[in-house]
Amino acid sequence: MIEEISIRNLGVIGEAILPLGPGFTALTGETGAGKTMVVTALGLLLGDRSDGSVLRQDAGSAVVEGRWQIEPDGVVAERVRDAGGDVDRGELILGRSVSQDGRSRAVVGGRAAPVGVLNEIGQQLVVVHGQSDQVRLRSATAQREALDRFAGQSLSGLLADYQSTYRRWQSNQGELDVLVAERDRRMLEAEELRIAMAEIEEADPKPGEDTELAERAEILTNLEDLRLAAGQAHELVSSESLDDPRDVIGLLETARRQLERVSSHDPALEPIVEAIANASFVVADVSSQISSYLGGLDTDGGRELEAVNERRAVLGSLIRKYGPTIDDTIEYLESGSTRLLELDHDADRIESLGAEVAADRESVVDLAARLSEVRREAAVRLSERVTEELGALAMQNARLVVEVTDREDYGLTGKDTVSILLAPHQGAEPRPLGRGASGGELSRVMLAIEVVIAGSDPVPTFIFDEVDAGVGGASAIEVGRRLARLSRTAQVIVVTHLAQVAAFSTNHLRVVKDSDGAVTASSVQQLHGEERIAEMARLLSGLPDSESGLAHARELLDTARALDG
Repeated sequence: MIEEISIRNLGVIGEAILPLGPGFTALTGETGAGKTMVVTALGLLLGDRSDGSVLRQDAGSAVVEGRWQIEPDGVVAERVRDAGGDVDRGELILGRSVSQDGRSRAVVGGRAAPVGVLNEIGQQLVVVHGQSDQVRLRSATAQREALDRFAGQSLSGLLADYQSTYRRWQSNQGELDVLVAERDRRMLEAEELRIAMAEIEEADPKPGEDTELAERAEILTNLEDLRLAAGQAHELVSSESLDDPRDVIGLLETARRQLERVSSHDPALEPIVEAIANASFVVADVSSQISSYLGGLDTDGGRELEAVNERRAVLGSLIRKYGPTIDDTIEYLESGSTRLLELDHDADRIESLGAEVAADRESVVDLAARLSEVRREAAVRLSERVTEELGALAMQNARLVVEVTDREDYGLTGKDTVSILLAPHQGAEPRPLGRGASGGELSRVMLAIEVVIAGSDPVPTFIFDEVDAGVGGASAIEVGRRLARLSRTAQVIVVTHLAQVAAFSTNHLRVVKDSDGAVTASSVQQLHGEERIAEMARLLSGLPDSESGLAHARELLDTARALDG
């Protein structure tokens, strides 16, 4: 329930506070005073699109704030807390500011939040009806929603089960269609992968193997040059020829003996002799290494080179196909094996999906049939109840018919098309609302439907923007009476220009227009006693101080109290 709304710089409203509270609030005022801006303000709080053109002239921004009373532990409070806001002992503050460029900022429970959060919360708190909603009532979607709301819990749980099954059915059917449509392509991909996996597994490449083979091939290709160079180096370091002992080891030994022979004459020669001896040991070790290297050179390198080149050719072919490196080829083997397992499971997946799709479709058919049954039963009751209400709304001979027919295909809401038809007078064939009802009749049909639905699907707050358009006289009184009846179970806020409607309100607000000749500003007054009677007289006769108008206003208020009692 909305406790209060404050508005600043919105349209012609400079600053206003609307005390609302429970029951039936009527909002009246002269044409152009800003009643529509009140509805606009409510729309902004409920997440409607912002528009800089609604700002008051020369104002930098417009601000709307609303104070609600909600269930502290209800769904709305939970959503507010999810958005980071706070609900203090059941009190919720919603706010919206709009700048001249149309940008807006929303506040939910004291915290900035996306405008979409306002819209989510608003759908739980308020139902708004205006002239545009009369047009919407003509759509098949709105008519089905109205019937589903009337059906209440008997349908909502069933519809939730149906929609869950329907979504799963559609999702699985989509996957199955893709698998079946691409089966040939995927089979070809699987066959190509098997060939590739077999080729790579047969070659069994090792990480870095191509580099090692390249190095080995380089050695084998230059084997004779390596052998010749190593042999000559070995001869120079440690010659095995007795005829020419002038190798490095021999020369070092000769040098050591020459110095050692005279070292006793000069101690400075001793470290030199030792160094030459050490050098001789090092050269001897080098000689041994060269000898070992020569011994390791393959005497039949040609055959090994042929084998190495053949292996390099095999690896090169793999790299060209699955590379660009040997590591990539090995990785392709691993990823390809995983992909092959997935593709090989296609047949099993198609089979299991087919079974799931068939089972879900059977469930969808069954649940849709049950939905249709509930809707048809509810349609009969809704037709009867709304027809009764229309009789009380000065449409005694009108008859509402709610039809539920089958569509060719299944959708998210079932297989039903719901049509609300109206026979405006006795003997007339029921026709769609868009062709069989005037604006005034649509207003009364919409109100009758809400009054009836409120019993099974209560809404915290109803807002009606000139629901009495095209209605007058006794019909207007019945509209007011029905609004008062609706306010017994919900908060009702009505923008009206009819005294017959306003007379039934428990809270009467007037939008007052002031003008200094240049700037028009509006504010809101809560009316009591004689002020309310004067406003009723103005609504009746256009003159707030006419004796006959005042008398008529008092009579109308007395009548409303008697009828509502």
